[in-house]
Amino acid sequence: MDLKAIVENLVDSFLSAGNLALQLRKKGLIKKLKSDNTPVSNGDLEVNDLISKKISEITPDLPIISEETSDNKNNSNLKDFWLIDPIDGTYDYINNLEEFTINAGLIINNRPVAGLINAPAKKRMFYSYEKGNSFEFSNGKTVNLSNKTTKKSENLKFISYSTKLKPEIQDIYDDLGVKENIRMKSSLKFCVVATCEYDGYVAEPRAYEWDIAAGHAILEHSGGTVTDFEGNDILYGKKDLKNPSIILKSKNIL
Repeated sequence: MDLKAIVENLVDSFLSAGNLALQLRKKGLIKKLKSDNTPVSNGDLEVNDLISKKISEITPDLPIISEETSDNKNNSNLKDFWLIDPIDGTYDYINNLEEFTINAGLIINNRPVAGLINAPAKKRMFYSYEKGNSFEFSNGKTVNLSNKTTKKSENLKFISYSTKLKPEIQDIYDDLGVKENIRMKSSLKFCVVATCEYDGYVAEPRAYEWDIAAGHAILEHSGGTVTDFEGNDILYGKKDLKNPSIILKSKNIL
């Protein structure tokens, strides 16, 4: 499988999907609540259709699991498949904020081997295939994140999904010596840890596999790590598709 060719063939479609998401938002989104009481918009669904169609053209034999469709979610035997979250951070998207992202992660043998994340409102596109090949495309330039480091700070800067830290997360912060914490909810957090803008992220079990697969690949391929609280690798294709606990670390603090 030529991961480089697969990913590079998808980059333009992800940029197009980002433009579509912004255009639909500018026109005015049609919003509703899903059965789990979370919001969804016509932007989520149209972006999902665009990227799913392109992925199916490039890798017709690989099933797709998307947050916004029921396809393949009950298949607990999948080892090779795509995980898509067409809009991660729907709240930000429908409220004209900037952190929302468009995501796809390729899973082979239950591990992430490639990822694409576009943050269109921030004009930042990230993608990766195999270790040492993790990239950001922004302002017409492509930077290999695997080669990028910043001077290690004495004060570690971490990201959390809430400013109110649970005791088990505070314990990990104390052990690592984290001094600064900012809130970020979308998968953009994986990317800014991969760029070494931030040093890490910690969360107890929450969310689903499609929320983290693309970012997992991008961060790991940049030289960072993604594990659970016990230091175990995170695998995909679990029966309920739910995430375990998670710790992200940039290569700067390894």
